[in-house]
Amino acid sequence: MSHSVRVFSSLEALAQSIAAILIKDLDRIESDHYYTLALSGGSAAEYIFSYLSDNYADRISWEKLLVFWVDERCVSPDDDESNYRMAYESLLQNVPIPDANIFRIRGEDDPSAEARQYSELVTSMVPEYRGIPQFDLMLLGLGGDGHIASIFHDRPDLFTTGRLFEVVTRPDKKQKRITATGRLINNSLKVYFIVVGKEKATVVSQVIEGKSGSELYPATRIMPASGHLVWMLDTGAASLLKS
Repeated sequence: MSHSVRVFSSLEALAQSIAAILIKDLDRIESDHYYTLALSGGSAAEYIFSYLSDNYADRISWEKLLVFWVDERCVSPDDDESNYRMAYESLLQNVPIPDANIFRIRGEDDPSAEARQYSELVTSMVPEYRGIPQFDLMLLGLGGDGHIASIFHDRPDLFTTGRLFEVVTRPDKKQKRITATGRLINNSLKVYFIVVGKEKATVVSQVIEGKSGSELYPATRIMPASGHLVWMLDTGAASLLKS
């Protein structure tokens, strides 16, 4: 798998790098164009969102962003487990991005109907590449079991389906979720894995170094057609890498 790896001394340094990427990319966007960004949940993402809110509210061209989600739990938007709620409270309500530029997955609606509706929404709003919507940037986390978005080890079919979003059930908690499929993720212009913590070091090293058995992890199936895959790690997550 082709990728680049960046290791940061702290989560703050990683957040600063994300800010720099957004500033650079958005400065290149013409005034009548938009930059499409797909967000994930997780504690590292929450820290980064809060950091951007606290330090870059007036330094990033937020009005040029169209914000979507990679996945969502099937809960209401005010639920503690809602990815939308986390992003909204830690970032979106605190920066000058128009509400009309925010496109959440409606976790409170019928999951199958919402997966279809959100697929249609993304298709209508995100420019296509090779007949598939192409996000400018997709931010992904990494589960300790190697899952990405809400694609778990028991659903390899989500990398071969022709659909853009599917309904899944988390194997351990039996919780329903709506997730982007591998088809959509791998069509993104840029994919950034954001992984922090020593507890993720084993799976990080297995996936990045292609160790025996790593093919069972959904993360190994992330291979964007653009070739732009970046692992952004803190020293804990990178601690078992050979180089």
